[in-house]
Amino acid sequence: MKNFANKSINDQLTVIGNSFYPCYLIQGSRKNLLIDSGVNVIAPVYTRLLDEALGNKNRLDYLFLTHSHYDHVGSSTYIKRLIPALKIGAHERIAPLLQKESALTMMNNLSEAQRSRFIGITGNEDVRIAPITVDITFREGDAIDLGGLTCRVYEVPGHTRDSLAYYIPEIGALFSGEAAGVAEGKERREPHVEFLASYDDYLASLEKMISLNPQILCAAHGGVLMGDDATDFLRRSYAATPVYRRLIEQYLAEAAGDIPRAIEMMVREEYDRKGVTAQERNAYITNLTAQVKHIAGLR
Repeated sequence: MKNFANKSINDQLTVIGNSFYPCYLIQGSRKNLLIDSGVNVIAPVYTRLLDEALGNKNRLDYLFLTHSHYDHVGSSTYIKRLIPALKIGAHERIAPLLQKESALTMMNNLSEAQRSRFIGITGNEDVRIAPITVDITFREGDAIDLGGLTCRVYEVPGHTRDSLAYYIPEIGALFSGEAAGVAEGKERREPHVEFLASYDDYLASLEKMISLNPQILCAAHGGVLMGDDATDFLRRSYAATPVYRRLIEQYLAEAAGDIPRAIEMMVREEYDRKGVTAQERNAYITNLTAQVKHIAGLR
């Protein structure tokens, strides 16, 4: 968890942080872009690594967010405070959410549950997620010129309603957020399904990303997949989604439709006993609750 470093994928793309909480730095000839800001409890690590990668963190021009969860927007407040000229881009749905006190309180609470994993990193620094202003709101088809590289925007709802994927066609790199699930398992290649807002939209978004045929898949968690492995992971994520739906339906049937009981059973069996995910337990339960409620509503 503490293996923090810059990992260069090619001359334009660098992974900032670690494989579970990565940010992705794209360097064009005129502009530099960071995809996602990771979790706030390690915010100082990201800024230090940005300094190393860019020579000066103030050379960062843009921060684009894939979706509104705490472990993707977490360090936005901290980074913006240190780089005041930074422009933040995200789906138009995110802008009001990141000003909402109740949403930010929940994000900070989830973040605090991670702090014990990273003792000694933040010290006394204030890394709390505070209201964030979104400078650029995106919709499907938008594009940003970075100089020799183009960041194209795709709406990929399903994990959340505000999920965006970013694609750099010149290098075949796709930044999927959790719209593609999470790469897990011993080799970090097994998809953990992450639809929370809409099962049908999640599948449609996977189809959209598969059609791009990326050669580099920069996953939300779990690292980077290259070459044929990139699209293969998206295809396996698509195939795993109905399988996971059936698993939830089996637990609901066993619980006679009692949603809280079905969730409790899944947590005990799938998380506690099988250990199917490296996700923090509270975050896993929060996500699972949304999934089970959603599938129960489709029956």
